[in-house]
Amino acid sequence: MAATSSRIPNTGTNPGNETTNETMKAIARSEYGSAEVLKLEKMNKPVVSDQGVLVKVHATSVNAGDWHLMRGTPVIVRLIYGGLRQPKVKILGFDVAGRVEAVGQAVTQFKPGDEVFGDLSECGFGAFAEYACATESSLVLKPDTISFEQAAAVPGAALAALQGLRDCGHLQPGQKVLINGASGGVGSFAVQIAKALGAEVTAVCSTQKIDKVKLLGADQVIDYTQVDVTQRGIDYDLILDAAAYRSVFDYFSILKPGGTYVLVGGSIARFFQILLFGSLISRFSRCKVTALASTPNQSDLLTLKNWLTSGQIAPLIDHIYSLDELPAAIGKLEQRQVTGKVVVRV
Repeated sequence: MAATSSRIPNTGTNPGNETTNETMKAIARSEYGSAEVLKLEKMNKPVVSDQGVLVKVHATSVNAGDWHLMRGTPVIVRLIYGGLRQPKVKILGFDVAGRVEAVGQAVTQFKPGDEVFGDLSECGFGAFAEYACATESSLVLKPDTISFEQAAAVPGAALAALQGLRDCGHLQPGQKVLINGASGGVGSFAVQIAKALGAEVTAVCSTQKIDKVKLLGADQVIDYTQVDVTQRGIDYDLILDAAAYRSVFDYFSILKPGGTYVLVGGSIARFFQILLFGSLISRFSRCKVTALASTPNQSDLLTLKNWLTSGQIAPLIDHIYSLDELPAAIGKLEQRQVTGKVVVRV
């Protein structure tokens, strides 16, 4: 079982709680379970509130947080979002890219026709549909140089990579960083963002994904099936673990004194171990140990937008599915068969 690839997002007040008689297509569910609970349905099109932005969705992407919400596991997911037996969030999805359809009276940053992308995890989810409501602060203008599909691959994973490296890891130019799980959604962005921040990057992935990871710009790429990175005798200032399936203690031998280990994805058991005991482990070791709790915000989305515009980062897309194929897309992600991001064209 994988952790959230950064987080399980927080719901907020959906800026479009009202509905109209107009309908839209959406992938919805009425119960917890596997991808089989997701159904293509006709639902009421949301109406934008005074503070909201209605987006006509052109593309979205799937994240580990989506399938944790889909399954309702771990149980804390149900406690946070309500619905111990049945889910209250009917339409999942928080990565969104599309055109502004309408704006509320209080909205000043966007107008109908604007091309935008963003993260809906703080405003009720709903990206797995033809239309979704957002807040101003959850969106930024899409660069003209990238497609809707590319933009939709960015928000959740790239925000987690940025905040894990910069805010949790305090990465500085010239430092050495090890990125475990470099072929995943978060990991593939982490390699590029670490280079943009001036670090020397070692990326770890499996044999079949090495060629694609090399294209991301890592200084070194290690095949974990052939080489145990903890036995190479090279120390790092920061380890960003996007595939945490081994003990954090295994990495202490390759962390410099005062170095930092940041968990952003992998085993749920490992995630809660670090979340609950990270500060205690840090106190009795020479290293800082922490788990990322990523928070979407417009300022960081703008940073990502600038890097996308300049070409310093670009999404690694595994496959693009249609909306009715979204259950298959989530199934592929859950089975860890993905290199980079899985995108859904709406």
